[in-house]
Amino acid sequence: MKFRQFPCLFLAFVCLPAAAQANADNSERIVIERLDDLPRLTYAAEMPLEDWMEDRGALLDLARRVGADMRERLERFDLRDASTLRSTHNTLRTIAWLRGDGDEALRHIEAIRELQEKPGDRLTNGLLLEAIIKAERRGEAFADVYAAKLADLPWSVVNESILDLRAGLQTMGEGLYRGALRSQMQPVVDQSGELSLGIATSLISFRYMFDAILPRRDAAVNVLTEYIEANREDKPDIWADRSVDLSGRDGLTPVIVAVWDSGFDPGVFESMGKLWRNADETRDGADTSGNGWIDDVHGIGWDKHYRREAGDLLPLSDEERARYPESVALTKGFTDLQAGVDSPEAQLVRERMSGLEPEAYEEFVENLSLFGSYVHGTHVAGIAAEGNPAIRLLNARITFGHKLLPEEPTLELAVRSARATRDAVAYFRKQGVRVVNMSWGGTQAGYEYALQANGVGDDAEMRAEMARVLFGIGYRALVEAMEEADDILFIPAAGNSDDDVEFTQVIPSSIDLPNVLVVGAVDQAGDETGFTSHGRNVAVHANGHAVESWFPGGERVAISGTSMSAPNVANLAAKLLAVDPSLTPVEVREIIVSTAERTEDGRRNLIHPRRAMEALEARR
Repeated sequence: MKFRQFPCLFLAFVCLPAAAQANADNSERIVIERLDDLPRLTYAAEMPLEDWMEDRGALLDLARRVGADMRERLERFDLRDASTLRSTHNTLRTIAWLRGDGDEALRHIEAIRELQEKPGDRLTNGLLLEAIIKAERRGEAFADVYAAKLADLPWSVVNESILDLRAGLQTMGEGLYRGALRSQMQPVVDQSGELSLGIATSLISFRYMFDAILPRRDAAVNVLTEYIEANREDKPDIWADRSVDLSGRDGLTPVIVAVWDSGFDPGVFESMGKLWRNADETRDGADTSGNGWIDDVHGIGWDKHYRREAGDLLPLSDEERARYPESVALTKGFTDLQAGVDSPEAQLVRERMSGLEPEAYEEFVENLSLFGSYVHGTHVAGIAAEGNPAIRLLNARITFGHKLLPEEPTLELAVRSARATRDAVAYFRKQGVRVVNMSWGGTQAGYEYALQANGVGDDAEMRAEMARVLFGIGYRALVEAMEEADDILFIPAAGNSDDDVEFTQVIPSSIDLPNVLVVGAVDQAGDETGFTSHGRNVAVHANGHAVESWFPGGERVAISGTSMSAPNVANLAAKLLAVDPSLTPVEVREIIVSTAERTEDGRRNLIHPRRAMEALEARR
């Protein structure tokens, strides 16, 4: 699935080891270097989820069992991943508060802060709960205690964390959580007959939201707004000074860039002269060129079952087209909320989400997913094409599922998906593609969830084994195809989960090959975004914050994500090749990485297009 920009409620799932090995001394902790090395945890489905929410005694008993498992995890395993450690302490923090143990909750907050790699999160994580606990102990007003804690925070460090927190609170509502329970989680429990760790911790977290956060939501938003208004100043934009525009430059060589995504609107780019065209094909419902693809005038595509399908964009029904304008407004509203812009669209998002009725949850979330896919590829293509008259965009459309509950994964579909992957890369090579942008990702955990949601497998361990096989088929096919296509530079987005791509084995961003360049996201000032994933394989960072580009039909909208940072790097790669087509993928990668600016903390390597072009000119 692609990396989405919309704040929907998704479940977290923990994975089982293929073969976790202990050291010879059994008293030593087992080293966990991949998420798949952790044992799965499940709990008996003793009652409907909403009943569990109302039965505090039953919920606390579940919390006790989950807490014991989390403490055992910390004792037994040497977890080599800060994100998983933070998640474990976060669950223990929430359970401690529900049990009325404020001291333990505060200890876990401190542990989480020590594990935070991002400076803003280190200062702000758990601050809201800390204020709740201390206000209750002192008999003071929550708002006063919270405001005092915020007062001394350095705005330049915490601004994004604060804006994200306020946006989350403004869209929070009981109906949103109850809708997730009824429409997203309960069907999975009904199918599998058990609670996964992800569902169990979600139940505990929802009760915490109802008891701790929602009653104080408005007060917290008011305090945050006062802090923002008192401190806010616009960040500098470092990217304009670094940019390279090839418009009007002579002697450029056309460069074919494949946008392997949800499909893009060719009408947006045709008038710009930036659209690739298969000269041997006509749009007549037949394989005119005889290459095995029907109507591949501007590229290729597949339906959601990985069968070849013509068409540049996801087909919409008349009803869906009628809803499209509102989806654009909601998309803009999400971006405005994250940026702290009080626009009519932001107000629309606040009202729709915070006031959402549980029975409206499924339709609302599925619409977000559908239209998120619909606009995604065009937005990505627009970023890749900016300032480069030599680019020729080739469409490679994936059909992403948008339903709340996924279809059942099967061996047949996995094999068909692997074949589609090989066919796509073979097509790229035959057409002379030089750069492929890949703003999407998938994990083994996603397969496990889909199997559970469809009642497949006797238990979590069986589902893990099945998922490992299904995921492995696609993983190997992608690695082999990319490795063989050593004449193409593949540029994946890191992902928006704030985790280590190697530890979670995200594809394609965990793939380490000489012709792969993985991209993380920073904002307009070069500061790391709160959502960007990271890891050894993330080689460079580019702007992924409120990046403006095209939507189908020609409207320009700003959205955020590593999906936006990756095409900024694809843009640079294509410009280098337009100036010097003799460059190999390895050479393009080396120029981009070596001219990037490594930050003092060592976590970010900011691309510098102007320096990259200067380095290219110097070597010619």
